[in-house]
Amino acid sequence: MVKPELRAVEAGGRTVDDPTEETLGDLLSEMNLQHRFVILERLDLEPTDQHYIQVYLNDDYSYQVEYREGSADKHYQAHVPRLHEVFGPEQSVAKVMTDWAHGGQGWREALPWAPKPFR
Repeated sequence: MVKPELRAVEAGGRTVDDPTEETLGDLLSEMNLQHRFVILERLDLEPTDQHYIQVYLNDDYSYQVEYREGSADKHYQAHVPRLHEVFGPEQSVAKVMTDWAHGGQGWREALPWAPKPFR
């Protein structure tokens, strides 16, 4: 059996190993004020719990997107405002997550990333 490289976890507790682009889009589209986040973890990099990208839905329906590449000094965040009256995942958020997951180009330049402050 092949070990998964990616695992998506949503706020309701559902997990999906190696989600397709369509599945990832579905998880993002199901976000709401009760199920506010989706985390996509890389399981093929060490330490496994420190390589991820995640999206959080804010009260105003904007998004907080974060990614981490191992250590705390490689943890970044970006705010994505709600651009449309009809609620749904912003295309930029879905594209960034998909490109991050599948090695696509341009995701690092797609959002205004800033270092996440240490806590």
